[in-house]
Amino acid sequence: MKALIIVDIQNDFIPGGSLAVPDGDKIISRINEIQKKFEIVVATQDWHPANHKSFASQHEDKNPFDVIDLNGLQQTLWPDHCIQSTKGAELHKDLNTNKIEAIFRKGTNPEIDSYSGFFDNGHKKATGLHGYLQERKVTSVFVCGLAADFCVYYTAMDALTLGYESTILDESTKAIDPIHFIDLKDNFRAKGGKISSYIL
Repeated sequence: MKALIIVDIQNDFIPGGSLAVPDGDKIISRINEIQKKFEIVVATQDWHPANHKSFASQHEDKNPFDVIDLNGLQQTLWPDHCIQSTKGAELHKDLNTNKIEAIFRKGTNPEIDSYSGFFDNGHKKATGLHGYLQERKVTSVFVCGLAADFCVYYTAMDALTLGYESTILDESTKAIDPIHFIDLKDNFRAKGGKISSYIL
């Protein structure tokens, strides 16, 4: 059984949002089309408390995109984004949610960030996504959404580690840094992942 994982199609990651991914809105119609090919569709949602330590605003003399040590993990500092119950955290209005069976929220612990839809960045707490997919007998996942070089990549990598056949849908994601994403795709392939512009 295969599943589509739609990552973080939220207002704050769309142009005009506080952490906009360039052309992030351009993939939504494609994702809506892709959903038709899957029996199982799930989504993730960044869901941060306002005092999240990944926000540059929570650190004196720090700016967005500075890198710090946060409780033993390397942490990129971000503009405030996807704060719980704000409009920025909402799924974008153009995303068709009719087929989405479940939404897995992440980044709720203010002390640790969570790029992956499966775990926080320290792999200390699971979101419940793995258990859900196991219950549905899923063996293969296809990952799309935002942003390619962070939450999409780490979700797809964790899927590999957990034993799923994992594919990043390259034309259904956009990166904050497209050049860096090229290197990440090479690493993903080296670990056994697949990159595809279509559904196999």
